[in-house]
Amino acid sequence: MITLPGLIDSHVHFRTPGQTHKENFITGTKAAIAGGFTAVIDMPNNKIPITKSQILNEKMKIAKKQILCDVGFHFGSLGDNLSEFDRVKKEVFGLKLFLNQTTGNFIIDKKSLLKIYDAWPKSLPILVHAEENVIDLVIKVCRETKKKTHVCHVSSKEELQKIIKAKKKGIKITCGVTPHHLFLTEEDVRKLKSYGMMKPTLKTKADVDFIWKNLKYVDCIESDHAPHTTSEKRSNQPPFGVPNLETTLSLLLTACSEGKLSIKDIVRLCHDGPAKIFGISQNAKIIADENEEWTVRGSELQTKCKWSPFEGRTLKGKIKKVYIRNKLVFENGKFLVKPGFGHLQRKGPTLNRA
Repeated sequence: MITLPGLIDSHVHFRTPGQTHKENFITGTKAAIAGGFTAVIDMPNNKIPITKSQILNEKMKIAKKQILCDVGFHFGSLGDNLSEFDRVKKEVFGLKLFLNQTTGNFIIDKKSLLKIYDAWPKSLPILVHAEENVIDLVIKVCRETKKKTHVCHVSSKEELQKIIKAKKKGIKITCGVTPHHLFLTEEDVRKLKSYGMMKPTLKTKADVDFIWKNLKYVDCIESDHAPHTTSEKRSNQPPFGVPNLETTLSLLLTACSEGKLSIKDIVRLCHDGPAKIFGISQNAKIIADENEEWTVRGSELQTKCKWSPFEGRTLKGKIKKVYIRNKLVFENGKFLVKPGFGHLQRKGPTLNRA
């Protein structure tokens, strides 16, 4: 048995409001707890994007009644809501900008990037979905504005090389990597088909190997938990994204047993890193059997979508107990608290208060 601090995931898509047939705050936070995550931050690309304080407040009201673990939020922008920034700066943990195609086609005009950076509060990070063709622009704007920037789900050698170079120059940039970009390659798409469709796409083994060899430059692991129904994934126009909350830690513990990283690395990537980047403080811990093996079966997962890109894979590491604020909330597969137990996390003086 090992005891770890409650894990923090800075990048989830719980689909509320607007697409609760995929996931909701109850099923999403149950999936988080079952995977050892006690705090998560939800993304703004809902069916109605979270780009106004009123919409954010409505989302928070729904969450307050449903969450089992602690949940915070990121804000969104297309460059047309700069006046909203002051209204939400104490309510959210960051601003998410989509510079490539992804779920919801919530893509900003690249010409708007600089004015968004200038308007966003300096104390909060700007998160970017920025793949190879726009990573240079992001680094340039980050350097010019000196605004904290977090590059989400880095997936290629080229992207990470450029981020490493920027870090060495003292530019205020951090980055995260997902489990699917660490444990799957483009070869897996042949078997997974539409279930392996995601943004960024899966890359070559050489890309994956480079990320593993340079994991010290990665600041956090982020699940990018993005559930869709099986019928949607089997459709003629399958959406991008995969569920990941319940497999992330076990994938990492399995890699740990193979000597690819250490428990210390897992704590840095899944707790210390996101806590530092986003300013999250939480009294939580998890207890896991690092040697217990289990086979991933989508039908047995807590996520509402009931599937996984790691279906059938045998992993090591099973969550046994989860404590939040000294309260035992999960034990041996059973939830011991009801929806509404979790706190809404906010920046500023209201951090960690419901």
